[in-house]
Amino acid sequence: MKEPLNILVVDDDTAHRNILRVLLQEWGYATKEAVDGEMAVALCKERPFDLVLMDVRMPKKTGLEALKEIKIHNPALPVLIMTAFSDIEAAVEAIKSGAYDYLTKPLDFEKLKVVLRNVFAHVGLLAENISLAQTVAASEMQTNIIGRSQPMRDLLEMARIIATSEATVLITGESGTGKELVAKAIHTASQRAQGPYMAVNCAAITESLLESELFGHEKGAFTGADKRHEGYFSQADGGTIFLDEVGEMPLPMQVKLLRVIQEREVLRVGGNKAAPVNVRIIAATHRDLLQEVAAGTFREDLYYRLNVVNLKLPPLRERTDDIPLLAQHFMSRFAEKSNKSIKGFTPGAMDRLVRYSWPGNVRELENVIERATILLLGEHIGERELPERLLATPQAKSVADALAMTNLTLEDVERVVIQETLKRLGGNKTETAKVLGITRKTLHAKLKKY
Repeated sequence: MKEPLNILVVDDDTAHRNILRVLLQEWGYATKEAVDGEMAVALCKERPFDLVLMDVRMPKKTGLEALKEIKIHNPALPVLIMTAFSDIEAAVEAIKSGAYDYLTKPLDFEKLKVVLRNVFAHVGLLAENISLAQTVAASEMQTNIIGRSQPMRDLLEMARIIATSEATVLITGESGTGKELVAKAIHTASQRAQGPYMAVNCAAITESLLESELFGHEKGAFTGADKRHEGYFSQADGGTIFLDEVGEMPLPMQVKLLRVIQEREVLRVGGNKAAPVNVRIIAATHRDLLQEVAAGTFREDLYYRLNVVNLKLPPLRERTDDIPLLAQHFMSRFAEKSNKSIKGFTPGAMDRLVRYSWPGNVRELENVIERATILLLGEHIGERELPERLLATPQAKSVADALAMTNLTLEDVERVVIQETLKRLGGNKTETAKVLGITRKTLHAKLKKY
């Protein structure tokens, strides 16, 4: 049997709230109640709803204030505003802020019944059109980075400031967070914007070829070198070179890279005369290079040469305000690519997207939306188009929540945290150790213990 649509009723008038609850349940809807806007926002962040029916004038947080916060959390969630005739101006403002419609008090219950049917029928569960004009990019920077969350605002502002300098930049963050987009944005906003931009994935080139690819080689330097080759550094002369996954670079190459940074010249493989290069270096890694230095796998002197300015990209789970924007952006792109007419997301689908932890970050979100676009037969991406991992029951939000539900020893807590972190990161022990702030050796010992 199909579960009833779930409506959140928000009103500080107890009697009116009770009447609405009885009516809505008679019409076949499930209900939840909130006594003010603050409680409504908290409930919307805590659990999914299909629609919010909310009064305007309430204590603690007004309906308008709550509406704006709810729309940031889940733009696809339809909100109906209830208001007195004297508050029509507030109702108009609510519509401008994203409310689906407004109803005047005292409510015409037959009209309410029709409006509810129209809401759900109109969109097969509403899809909110998200304007990419809301996308926040730091001023004076032309960038494809999508984000309006405070962490991204701060990062893009920092990027804008350092773009005008010649400083070497180290971009850190988990895989899939968009480090190359930030590097390209810095280049585009710099004085080198008219010069070349060369991106090199150090992890994708074999150790035997990396030196030749970076610094070039002379004819006859090795078997197959039938002509002189200009390396990436020479090709980037006058512009920017982006060294992605620099933490994967083998130690012998680190020594040669350090020399290039210090001397500003490259020596081709098989050559005996160094050639000057004028490049700005931007490097990126998902590794903790200080831990790598301590482990002896990354040179300390090279670390400090690269880490003149550090930009740390936040993982997607720390910028959930950006998920609706990113999802809409990817949906529009893939819809155009597949020649499909897609209007948006159902509230349930958007709620699942916002609540998921995204261990693969923006890259994982992009893949999920591409998959959903391919599978979609209708006009709105719903929960059935999402992969199973997004539909699992959300875990407790914190260890404190877990402790509140059961009596655990310290060892129990440690075991649970390790298990959940390992599960969230897809079994990646290196990333799990990094997130937990312990060494991989310590993690192995604890896994063996538990």
